[in-house]
Amino acid sequence: MTMTAFTKKLRNARRLAYALALASSVAPQVLAADTDTLVIARSMDVNALDPARAFCDTCQIYLTSVYDTLVTLGKDNKSVEPRLAKSWEINADQTVFTFFLDTKAVFSDGSPVEAQDVKWSLERLKNIQGSPSFFMDGVKSVEAKDAATIVVTLDASNGEFLNKLTAGFTGIVNKDVATANGATADADAASADKAENWFLANSAGSGPFKLTSYRPDDELRLARNDAYWGVAPAFSEVVFRQSQDAVSQAQMLESGDADIAMQIDFDTAGSLGTDEVKTEVIPSYNFLYIAIGAGAKSAPIPMTPDIREAIAAAIDYEGVIEFTVGGQGAKQSSPIPNGFPGTAGLPERKRDLDKAKTLLAKAGVADGFEIEAVYPNDNIYGVDINLMMQKVQQDLAEVGIKVQLKPSTYPVWRDQINGDGIPLTAVYYAPDYYGSGQYANYFAMMPGTSWSKRAGAANDPSVINPKEAELLAKALAAPAAEQEGIYHDLGLEMMKDNIIIPMVSPNLVLAYRGDIEGVRYSACCNLPLADISRKK
Repeated sequence: MTMTAFTKKLRNARRLAYALALASSVAPQVLAADTDTLVIARSMDVNALDPARAFCDTCQIYLTSVYDTLVTLGKDNKSVEPRLAKSWEINADQTVFTFFLDTKAVFSDGSPVEAQDVKWSLERLKNIQGSPSFFMDGVKSVEAKDAATIVVTLDASNGEFLNKLTAGFTGIVNKDVATANGATADADAASADKAENWFLANSAGSGPFKLTSYRPDDELRLARNDAYWGVAPAFSEVVFRQSQDAVSQAQMLESGDADIAMQIDFDTAGSLGTDEVKTEVIPSYNFLYIAIGAGAKSAPIPMTPDIREAIAAAIDYEGVIEFTVGGQGAKQSSPIPNGFPGTAGLPERKRDLDKAKTLLAKAGVADGFEIEAVYPNDNIYGVDINLMMQKVQQDLAEVGIKVQLKPSTYPVWRDQINGDGIPLTAVYYAPDYYGSGQYANYFAMMPGTSWSKRAGAANDPSVINPKEAELLAKALAAPAAEQEGIYHDLGLEMMKDNIIIPMVSPNLVLAYRGDIEGVRYSACCNLPLADISRKK
């Protein structure tokens, strides 16, 4: 059976599964539209609800709804706009950022947001040493000049620092409330902070919503913050309900059990046949990728540059896009997404089986080898990761690489990837702000980055690429007109690493009930809840 025939058969199976699932739903429904509650169906990947520890797509939505940041991203997904800071000043070499707080801003308990809260929150983010702590890389000091003035000094020029502060992970926490419940921003916060569990049941922000309750793999519930200092959100309550796959999410949407479904794939979207449900397909900056753990303890052979390049050359990228999203997506060359600075003109990744076989022979494994692939068994951005990995398995088999697929829960995957490592994995990424530096800080093979650690640099130092740190520093210090070319060179280096190999940048399906308006995609906030309302 050809890939096209198989894909058509798969799509028909998905549509049939959706139709059967909807037909079998005979229980009486309590419609989301009957209440002042916004219900969102999604597969929740929550690792924490603490701004200094959380790092996931659901976390991104949650944090930007509960914790205001100093600045935020405009609807154009590029411009920076005031939030807690009503204005700011930046010195000529972009090393000193002075923010002037809006004195109207208050936390959910009614207490004012002050410079001491900003200082404490940013220092805690840095000292917790959690997944989002890289947002504070390069911060030399944070000073509260007075109650409404905060000065951040960097150790080097950084033209992206203001953009970084639009990310929800830099949200400002009520210092007094958090410290009373075990939080600390001291230098030893990584070991001394005891507030992680408290944040799973409580919030201490100044955003339009506040946390009501969270049940892992079940439900996340928010309530309107009645003390909110900005424009009050339309809904008194927002509920995220765990729904693992596109079919079940679509079923909830059509039956009225959900107002928004966040991970509808393109085949299922085509089956949503009522006038009461709207779907929009738009480009996104999101992408899915495979990653090679060169220093993983269970790596079957040394994952040398030749082996990694062979794996990259064996992938049928067009086929992956067709197989996973029916062509509703784009190839992505480097770990910097299409449309970000430096990506224009990067060479396309192309399949070359002869090259892959030659490289394997050069590495002494002409007959191939077996490798274990552990990855989250999730549906994200309309892509079923398990199906994507089945296609990767099929492609690599053509050059003798036998892939053992081991889908896992996200928490189990996270523990393994951050522990002994995984030889071959697959996962996803959404932007935290508009700027290419974030991708270098997360994906580049520089000492201390998340993926240099996950790739096993401690066991295989050869994965470190010294050129990348030099290029990143140069880009951050350069005038805006010169950054494009430098980031282009950085993208080329990250491609050469062949540690992070993008598979597909899928278009995004926005699926929601017909009486819902204001649904949009944001590069910093994913889904801005405060913008959403129900038509009267």
